[in-house]
Amino acid sequence: GRPENAEEPEAAVAAELLAALATGERIGVLAVPLSSAPGTPHPTAVRAVTAACADTAVRADARAALTGEVTSVADALAADVLLVPARGPAGAGLYAVDAGAAGSSGLRVEPTTALDPTRPLARVGLDGAPARRVAGPATADAAIGRALRAGAGLLASEQIGLAEWCLAETVRHTGERHQFGRPVGSFQALKHRMARIWLDLVSARAAARAAADALATGAPDAPVAVAVAQAHAARVAVHAAQECVQLHGGIGMTWEHPAHLYLKRAKSDEIALGTPGRHQEALADLVDLPAPPA
Repeated sequence: GRPENAEEPEAAVAAELLAALATGERIGVLAVPLSSAPGTPHPTAVRAVTAACADTAVRADARAALTGEVTSVADALAADVLLVPARGPAGAGLYAVDAGAAGSSGLRVEPTTALDPTRPLARVGLDGAPARRVAGPATADAAIGRALRAGAGLLASEQIGLAEWCLAETVRHTGERHQFGRPVGSFQALKHRMARIWLDLVSARAAARAAADALATGAPDAPVAVAVAQAHAARVAVHAAQECVQLHGGIGMTWEHPAHLYLKRAKSDEIALGTPGRHQEALADLVDLPAPPA
């Protein structure tokens, strides 16, 4: 049967890994698709095989071999350790894989073409790759859920920074670009468009700060705060980036100007860690708001 001390090695492995991550000695990446949202069911694409007792219980030393593939993993190429969700004979688990073994030991990390060139994605292939379990069936799903929620909450702050840059750059450009003997930024129609971005940005910034505070303090309403922030900030960032490209005129459509990079990041962020629609659905469930009748 399952050894009584099966959880102890996991705790030791997790503590050792956490110390290395906290000091910056190692870089860790959660190996799930970039689009994974908080509340996503435990991935089943990777299987864990362990030395087992007669009833296929998990080994006490928490070692395993992983087989499967995970696509669209952000920053996998920069990772020292990959944290891979997998299912084994005893159920769900979270396993640490040494990314330094890529190209050998059954681990492949291959870059893939991404919409946003500033956030590289990779395909992670595992064929009997050695791993150590850091969370078992009792804790893996909760740990992954907390990680995705924290990522989604912090992503809202990135989206706010992106929108702020787009607005500031648009105001600067329209203040310097002249037509008919006056700055184009003085035209009322353009003023209204930039004012709309600013108003959206103010409310989205408040939502992003509320989410960050709720995550930092462990507030019970953190899931609500994160869902609100992501449902709002993602759309604000995309709108600001689109307006930045358009209000720059011809130069905004060129590769030479960085506006296109901000638009690509905004569109990529819109699907990262759950779309705005997915977060709205989650929010409706969290506050017990029924969907309108069909």
